Amino acid sequence: MTVVPRIAVCPGSFDPVTLGHVDVVRRAATLFDEVVVGIGINAAKTPLLSASERSALFASAVDDLPGVRVELVPGLLADFCTRVGASAIVKGLRGGADFDAESPMALMNRHLAGIETVFVIGDPALAHVSSSMVRDVARHGGAIDDLVPAGVADAVRSRLHGTVKEVP
Repeated sequence: MTVVPRIAVCPGSFDPVTLGHVDVVRRAATLFDEVVVGIGINAAKTPLLSASERSALFASAVDDLPGVRVELVPGLLADFCTRVGASAIVKGLRGGADFDAESPMALMNRHLAGIETVFVIGDPALAHVSSSMVRDVARHGGAIDDLVPAGVADAVRSRLHGTVKEVP
């Protein structure tokens, strides 16, 4: 009998990756054989960090986790999940507003690809942390080092203040 690995995709824009994102991926790695962090590319948005920067920063943040890899999602998430053989999408929830926003997407992904979404409740200690809040705090000169993995705060500050070249 052939054992098929259980693969999950943890998608997001991760602009930038936060400790909350890493927490969800760490916990997903205990539930699935493989976890693919899918870095979304949304042509309608102008991210602070490029897709390659976001990918490199997230890969660095999870390099100690076996079975976790980071890839770019160039199109529909449902198509990406089919391509990587995922049986589930894992999303973190900080509260009810997150559920309200994620529920229609979960239903659409099930409609498009038959893939289920598993919701993981975020660590309450990180419930106030979001990428948009991190960007806003950094934009105004506030400290973000305790909200993001190592190296991310420097990348964000560099991008906001134009002091360092893009991460490859």
